Amino acid sequence: MILRDMTEADLDAVLRIEREVHAHPWTQGNFGDALRSKYLCKVYEAEKGMLGYAVLMLAVDEAELLDIAIDSRHQRHGLGRKLLDGMLELARRRDMHRVVLEVRISNTAAIGLYRKAGFADIGLRRDYYPALNGREDAILMGREL
Repeated sequence: MILRDMTEADLDAVLRIEREVHAHPWTQGNFGDALRSKYLCKVYEAEKGMLGYAVLMLAVDEAELLDIAIDSRHQRHGLGRKLLDGMLELARRRDMHRVVLEVRISNTAAIGLYRKAGFADIGLRRDYYPALNGREDAILMGREL
């Protein structure tokens, strides 16, 4: 399995996964903007194709994990942790001192993954995400590198 740069040619596969695993997915425009903004947009793939992807925004000495997903057919096999660890290593190599992220308060699987990877709660953003019945809070998490 490799982690490589995402390109415009990957967007159809990325969007398929994004729409499959997120209730309120990013749009093609969101991913295009991330690529044009030179965020660290990575694709995680194996011989069989794309397993997942992640988007990391770098700012001075802190990075923000904006999006991360593993294809639903490949979840619960440790691939999310491997992808997350790969993104943390990329941030470390670029002299980032900390990584932050937001996660839906209802996304217990992701919260568990982040906590096992050393992230701690650092705040709560009320009504941050759109939800089926209004808005949903986000937990702001961070981890020193």
